[in-house]
Amino acid sequence: MQQPPWFDGFTVERRRVNGIDLNVRHGGKGTPLLLLHGFPQTHAIWHRIAPRLAEHHYLLMPDLRGYGDSDKPASTSDHAPYSKRTMALDVVELMRSFGFERFFACGHDRGGRVAHRLALDHPRAVARLMLLDISPTRTMYERTTREFATLYYHWFFLIQPEPLPETLIGAAPGFYLRTKLGGWGSAGTSFFDPRALAEYERCFTPTAIHAMCEDYRAAASIDLQHDREDENRRIECPLRVLWGERGVVHRLFAPLADWQAMSKLPVSGGTTPTGHYIAEEAPDLLATDMLEYFAGPP
Repeated sequence: MQQPPWFDGFTVERRRVNGIDLNVRHGGKGTPLLLLHGFPQTHAIWHRIAPRLAEHHYLLMPDLRGYGDSDKPASTSDHAPYSKRTMALDVVELMRSFGFERFFACGHDRGGRVAHRLALDHPRAVARLMLLDISPTRTMYERTTREFATLYYHWFFLIQPEPLPETLIGAAPGFYLRTKLGGWGSAGTSFFDPRALAEYERCFTPTAIHAMCEDYRAAASIDLQHDREDENRRIECPLRVLWGERGVVHRLFAPLADWQAMSKLPVSGGTTPTGHYIAEEAPDLLATDMLEYFAGPP
């Protein structure tokens, strides 16, 4: 079967922001929309919805620092180079480099956590926010149960001191990657485009694996510190959350209520008939929802 076009009409380049080079694919027409991917993937997660969204929005789809073809800078003992505050500054500077001071944003998984911090630290920049298949980091850690620790074991495995997780994953990186991807979807890995799977595997290098561990180590340390310091701050822009009805977040958390506690405005959203990877499992449904939600000026 012939595969649909792969990001036709988009440009890929590297942009210097916040002291590093971010790889970003961009294009389209209309209001600016920032799309942020999660672990263990790259901006390729958006390939099925980008063509529709680009008819109405100028899309910017970076690889987060530590992921894909973006830089993977050395970390520090406090993991600050991979804090969500640092990663949020990366992407706000990226948007400004394109001339966008105010924009829409959507983040999946780790990208959603970056987007959450982006909305807190740069409230004038984010006009509307959408988060996919997450509850707040602090909420999820503080409500940890045996079931959560079993289903999301990677939250506790990847934060172990270097080089334990890096070494174990590095012994069979392809096996780990495909097992992780297959465990969160609604049908193994069968719904992934083979080109997307190949891209995720290409980018799952030893340097990237270490950077991803640093992302999680930051989430369990400095990110929680920032969240506690900002416990009285709220997201100021409109917020919409979607999550898979066959996913762990739906099973163990209450995303609407969890995010309402973080927002000044009423939060909208609900479930999708998917597992974790909404953009790749139900692209038409997600694109339609996004086009409706992000309609109008930023």
